[in-house]
Amino acid sequence: MNLRVGIVGLPNVGKSTLFNSLGEATAEAANFPFCTIDPNVGKVLVPDVRLAKLKELTGTKNVVPATIEFVDIAGLVKGAAEGKGKGNAFLSNIRDVDLILHVVRCFDNDDIVHVEGSVNPDRDIHIINDELILKDMESVIKRISNLKKQVKSGDKKVASHIDVMERLLQHMEDGHVARAFEATDDEKVVYGDLFLLTNKPVLFAANVGDDDLNTGNDYVEQVRAFAAGFGDEVELFCAKIEEELRQLPDDERDMFLEELEIESAGLDRLIRASYRELGLATYFTAGEKEVRAWTIINGTKAPGAAGVIHTDFEKGFIRAETIAYDDYIAFNGEKGAKENGKMRQEGKEYLVKDGDVLLFRFNV
Repeated sequence: MNLRVGIVGLPNVGKSTLFNSLGEATAEAANFPFCTIDPNVGKVLVPDVRLAKLKELTGTKNVVPATIEFVDIAGLVKGAAEGKGKGNAFLSNIRDVDLILHVVRCFDNDDIVHVEGSVNPDRDIHIINDELILKDMESVIKRISNLKKQVKSGDKKVASHIDVMERLLQHMEDGHVARAFEATDDEKVVYGDLFLLTNKPVLFAANVGDDDLNTGNDYVEQVRAFAAGFGDEVELFCAKIEEELRQLPDDERDMFLEELEIESAGLDRLIRASYRELGLATYFTAGEKEVRAWTIINGTKAPGAAGVIHTDFEKGFIRAETIAYDDYIAFNGEKGAKENGKMRQEGKEYLVKDGDVLLFRFNV
């Protein structure tokens, strides 16, 4: 799966510094607005400690983690939906991402310019939300106009679609995001193809000073209060620390984290939270030639999981030879798990679980 996470926020909140911690691509980070103009795209490996265990048991030298793509979208400002700060170009870059990673400044530093003149996470979040809503309203108004041109056909569906869209428009005019709009599954189909910006899942990243990384602060509580209204997650990170981690070799990196009493890097925690927000799971294929992680949506049946590897696997699916990860480790690999009755033969209706080690049988 080609997963894309769009990093958004006001200028100078730590977006580009966070993006640079990916290590593969570099975005310009400077103390002035709009130093990032075109979106930067970077692909990062998804951290998963289970891969090291599988590598050890299989003896393979080739390990392929799952990947996730981050898009560093330039800072939005008030009026972006009207084109201010090159806002229209920036907003269009958000449309094709699966998840919005909303970076919010939660630290004081007089040396770093705040585009609004002061640190106020609640205000800053609403500025971004308002601009996304305004952009979505353009799409909804255009759709209503097109539907009204078709109403003369007498198609009752058209009239019902207009009703849905007008209710959605009113909802947005009242300042609410699309994902908070109460609609049936059938009604959601009416506007689903618009890929509304405010209908996307959101993960909040609170950029704090290093002293507040483990405890948070009053600014973080503002973010949490807002996120709680939607059931969104909030992860803390320190852009300064992420920048330092990026420059360290792996062994020194672990020591640095230990000294700071931090379990893992902010980027790693954000990636794991992204998986949770998108409802994703990981299964593995493991053998002497290769250990590889594959990403699926929770609730995917075995043939669909096979199709992530290759469409022929899904078309010709016969069965999935399945070992739970914990059993694979407990019995020292496939051979031991099989001898102890822990390898199962699963058919087309099997719902693949996170951590399953799978071998697919299929007809060519």
